[in-house]
Amino acid sequence: MTTATRDIVIGAGHNGLACAWQLAKAGRQVIVLEAAAEVGGAAATREFSPGHRVSSCAHLMRSFPAELIASMGLEQHGLKFAATAMPTHALVEGGPALRIDGLLALSASLPDGEAARHADFMRRMNRYAGVLGGLMQMTPPRLTLNEWPDRLAMLKLGWSIRRLGRDSMRELLRIAGMNVYDLLNDNLESPALKGALAFDAVLGAEHGPRSPGTVLTWLQHLAGHAQAGAVGLAQPVGGVGALTQAMAAAVRSLGVEIRTDARVDRVTVEDDRAAGVRLVSGEHIPARSVISNADPRTTFLKLVGTEFLDTGFVRKIDHHRASGRVAKLHLALDGLPAFTGLNTAALGGRLLVSPSMDDLERAFNPSKYREMPPHPALEITLPTANDPSLAPPDRHVMSVIVQFVPYDLGADPQGARQMLLNTVLDTLERHAPGLRQQVRASEVLTPRDLEQAFGMTGGHWHHGAMSFDQFFFNRPVPGAHQYRTPLDGLFLCGAGSHPGGGLMGIAGRNAAKAVLASAA
Repeated sequence: MTTATRDIVIGAGHNGLACAWQLAKAGRQVIVLEAAAEVGGAAATREFSPGHRVSSCAHLMRSFPAELIASMGLEQHGLKFAATAMPTHALVEGGPALRIDGLLALSASLPDGEAARHADFMRRMNRYAGVLGGLMQMTPPRLTLNEWPDRLAMLKLGWSIRRLGRDSMRELLRIAGMNVYDLLNDNLESPALKGALAFDAVLGAEHGPRSPGTVLTWLQHLAGHAQAGAVGLAQPVGGVGALTQAMAAAVRSLGVEIRTDARVDRVTVEDDRAAGVRLVSGEHIPARSVISNADPRTTFLKLVGTEFLDTGFVRKIDHHRASGRVAKLHLALDGLPAFTGLNTAALGGRLLVSPSMDDLERAFNPSKYREMPPHPALEITLPTANDPSLAPPDRHVMSVIVQFVPYDLGADPQGARQMLLNTVLDTLERHAPGLRQQVRASEVLTPRDLEQAFGMTGGHWHHGAMSFDQFFFNRPVPGAHQYRTPLDGLFLCGAGSHPGGGLMGIAGRNAAKAVLASAA
């Protein structure tokens, strides 16, 4: 490969791999540099206890486009599914669990007519989410609209909203800035149903259901889920790491070089242009363009350096909000736990502990004051219920996403981890009596641990808050919202760019298109 034609992608996470694949497909020569010993980043599978493997951070595929699976040929490169179209079971203490499967909501405790109201409500919400689904595939336009591509993008955006019809258009514009708490209260009655739906509006976020803009994040979740098509909520055989391994195989099949244990120290700059990278080993690799899958603060403040950037732009990046409030808990169990109100088959789905929106808000409130939630909201999976290969015979693995754990745990982080472990186990025990006695090993990853393990500033899964001020043509900040940056030859392809976080690969593919367009 020669300097004149080489592109460097920093980071072999799913977005970096999607970017490399799109570039290589267009005939570009690409090298991917990954700091870790294997590809995947936060979407990898690893052993946390002898013989027990778990998806490190993201533990389900919920928004990965079916079209991208097909176009990359991921199933031909080894991707297999242990479960697809997984239902959600919202756990209710002392009562029957609520099953949610698309438009379907089933529970003996639902009020009369609630299932029909839910189905009608979700049809309307999915229609609005379709508008965001179209936005995800777009490069956000410049608001100056001086160029025809920007004008065309704005026209497409306006038409996608206008084609909803007058009444639906008005309703979408009315609810887009609302909080999901008010929206769900306006349309549904069941506390358990509303708590489960609201959970998806705040998953991986740093705000509660009463926070403005949570309808937007929920619609974004629905839009991503729609792109998954028939695969739906899915668990790959071998964990989520099997997805990125298949992506890496697809990328290599196009001649892309992927180097692991190759940590980038700096982006080198010559004549006000990104000219390559320098590794921590001291090796310099020249390139035609550099595409960073790292979060915006890491990219600009650490890899590039403020000396190469305008002061006003540095101020925007410095104020970019990326404070994660999600922890991950892994448990090695000596048997399959028994959850009250659920049969064994249901344990292969997604389980939620979010009894009501008020409970979800109360779980959020302590994090505003850097305190642990006494009753956390949880997303639970038992990967071994679908894929026994992840643990030794008769053993099981539990993966738990714990919402609203503050980044700053104070002067005793180890004590805070133990407190969090005990709190989550107490919560689980109320729904699965006897589970605590089944635990043989555990691992707690706080937001700060996630930051150190995966290089995500603030431990934020989305590389930055998903809110109106950091959304679409404001993501991550004005001046870097079209995957291009103020430094020629440098591009962004990570979750900090549009359309944001989630296991989608869309930001990577869109970024590659921006790289190709810049060279046209």
